Amino acid sequence: MLPLQRSVPMLNTCRTSLYFPKIFSLFASTHSLTSLTTLSFATTNNSRPLRTHKTRALGTTASAAAGRNGSDADTFLAEESVSWACLGVSDCVSRALCNVGLHRPSLVQAACIPAILAGADVVVAAETGSGKTHGYLVPLIHKLCSKTDVSEGALDDVKLKKHHHVSLVLCPNVMLCEQVVRMANSLCDGSGEPLLKTAAICGRQGLSVKEPDIIVSTPVALLNYLYAIDPEKRRRADIIRGVKYVVFDEADLLLCGSFQNQVIRLINMLRFDEKQLSRLQSSDAGADDAASSPTKASDTEEDVQADFILEEVEDTDDTSAEDSDTESKGRNRKDWRRVRKLYDRSKQYIFVAATLPLNGKRTAGGILKRMFPDASWVNGNYLHRQNPRLEQKWVEVTTETQVDVLIDAVSNGLKTNMDSASGVVRTMVFANTVEAAEAVAKILTGANIKCVRYHSNISLEERTENLVDFQEKGGVFVCTDAAARGLDIPKVSHVIQAEFAGSAVDFLHRVGRTARAGQHGLVTSLFTESNRDLVAAVRQAEEVGLPVEKAFSRKRSFRNKLKKRGLSQRSGASSVRLPLPA
Repeated sequence: MLPLQRSVPMLNTCRTSLYFPKIFSLFASTHSLTSLTTLSFATTNNSRPLRTHKTRALGTTASAAAGRNGSDADTFLAEESVSWACLGVSDCVSRALCNVGLHRPSLVQAACIPAILAGADVVVAAETGSGKTHGYLVPLIHKLCSKTDVSEGALDDVKLKKHHHVSLVLCPNVMLCEQVVRMANSLCDGSGEPLLKTAAICGRQGLSVKEPDIIVSTPVALLNYLYAIDPEKRRRADIIRGVKYVVFDEADLLLCGSFQNQVIRLINMLRFDEKQLSRLQSSDAGADDAASSPTKASDTEEDVQADFILEEVEDTDDTSAEDSDTESKGRNRKDWRRVRKLYDRSKQYIFVAATLPLNGKRTAGGILKRMFPDASWVNGNYLHRQNPRLEQKWVEVTTETQVDVLIDAVSNGLKTNMDSASGVVRTMVFANTVEAAEAVAKILTGANIKCVRYHSNISLEERTENLVDFQEKGGVFVCTDAAARGLDIPKVSHVIQAEFAGSAVDFLHRVGRTARAGQHGLVTSLFTESNRDLVAAVRQAEEVGLPVEKAFSRKRSFRNKLKKRGLSQRSGASSVRLPLPA
């Protein structure tokens, strides 16, 4: 690439024109995280140990923890002695993994696969790029491929075999759904056919495969599908009855914010089916037809609406209520609610996240602790922490220097981070808003740096095309945080924060786009005076190995200091954005 020829007039034009609004703003509101306390991979349980395979799980934990002190490669892969087979994975699934180049499990996979195979509810909280997707796909494919698919804790009733067992994977957006489908379909048998049938329910499309083994969907698309196909409500109950394994990918996002009501509604439907089946099978009359004949869905709907999951705090906080002998008119209903935790389990729930806040009952981690108190937790070595394979550069900028610094960071990265093996370099440039991303793209285009854009104002078709182009050909990818979560883009060598992240969650997901799967990576963060104290705290936390989110939680005190110094007006002025032209 020829050296960029820049002139003072061009830079002044960039700085003052409406086409280039200021892309740096005052730090936005943040979410504080409390890190999981485990410093090494550990399979833990707040209430009781894993129900089965206890020895194997503990052995895996020891191997994963030992990897931290080993060679550089051990920060991602499990020890050489740990194979898919020794984790309990069948030969056919092991061969399929080897055929796609996965000859050995990662540390996260070695820790979570035995827990999932044991049949317990599992929470996998591990850093980005640690192999979490295969960490849950592999054991579920193994279970569904097995002829004997009954684990301890599930109902041991041959009547269950009348239903086609299904794994349900919920993701927050269409792009992640399609990625999970591709990863599942890549695991093939000797003839080249996928081991299992996988289908996505996204947007308004229904199931593209008849009787799929794995259904991948967004929460709203699944609800629309369940209700649209079944005016009589019977088929809906049949589908819910067939679901045996449920995965919540990006669980922290699904359990909070705009997804929360939809996800809680689905959890209620699934849990009510478990309770209903347990109650029917425990009764003397009608036990033979319990598993294959869901009750009227109208009754289910009524109970689901009343059984709002967040009210379970009443059960966990007031255990004495279980011994009450009240003779009130509504005793049967109340007793049923109070003993809900005693039903026989017929579904397994798996929650996967790269960031999982625990500071409060309404955070994702707090909700999981309350809703699934017996779940086994698998924590990553570098959850909420600096990846040792990641190099970070910090550059303070002003209004006068921000354009130059941004262009230099991108152009220098393209020169020095070339992947020698493939001749492809991939750089991701993050901005906080759509307007800022458009401004960054115009700045780079004006400097003769070709780039593609990715944000919510671009159509899904164009986003998909730009993502595939970036994955295959590399280049510069200008995006918002819409591209920060879950997307598995191989060998991103450089991440640039044109605007500093607005929360610890966003920061961790952005920097997690590089240095994935044992690779090395570089992050260049541009920041302004208003971010200076925060950046210093983040850098200090990383140097001493503390969770990054603690630095973000101190942001409020930083603002107070700024006000005391009389700098609040200056900071406020720096946050003004000029509108883009129509």
